Amino acid sequence: MDKLWAHLVEAQPPPELWLVALSALAAFVIVAYRTSWQLTRGLVTIAHEGGHALVALLSRRQLQGIRLHSDTSGVTLTRGRPTGPGMVFTALAGYVAPSLLGLAGAWLTAQGRVTLLVWSVLLFLVCMLLLIRNLYGALILLATGGAVFALSMYTPDDVQMVVAQVAVWFLLFGGVRPILELRRKRRRGQAPDSDADQLARLTFLPGGFYVLFFLLVAAASVVGGAWLMLPATVLPSL
Repeated sequence: MDKLWAHLVEAQPPPELWLVALSALAAFVIVAYRTSWQLTRGLVTIAHEGGHALVALLSRRQLQGIRLHSDTSGVTLTRGRPTGPGMVFTALAGYVAPSLLGLAGAWLTAQGRVTLLVWSVLLFLVCMLLLIRNLYGALILLATGGAVFALSMYTPDDVQMVVAQVAVWFLLFGGVRPILELRRKRRRGQAPDSDADQLARLTFLPGGFYVLFFLLVAAASVVGGAWLMLPATVLPSL
């Protein structure tokens, strides 16, 4: 166990600035370009529903399962009081989860703990797989987990660092776009049962307030993640 832990927390040398910048650009293009976003958005949905599930467990709600759909939507089913803090925090968690996971990933990447980051993602996916309640969801989690496992076992450290950088930036940027899409849908009256509208019904604040809250958390995570991942040699000059 000591050897395993030492391997997990072993730090890699920090990447150079050009690699951080190139990884950020690649992730931004993936999120901004419509086709690539539709192909990868399901990964953000995994983080979104995982956030709901984690907070539901922490608030002692009974978690009945998670469903991931082929249209990149998802739903987390819980049982408990229909109102109260537990329900509020569970509803709050979804849209901010990708950004906060990206921020946590940025912190680990900045310390060179890429192996720990990769295995943390694997553990997260395994826990979600145990909670999944539909075939498509199981398949997408198995495919994602298999890709992460292959990355950890069969690629050199340099490749893992590059993929980790792109993945972290993808979560940070990918956490913003669904909120902007939600804002647009709500203006058109196309999302009456969104997380923001559920929160509005649970509290005295309007749905627009929660959309703004989601957006502020996502934007702060992008700024914080960028600050964390900048090489130490660059920070003194900023």
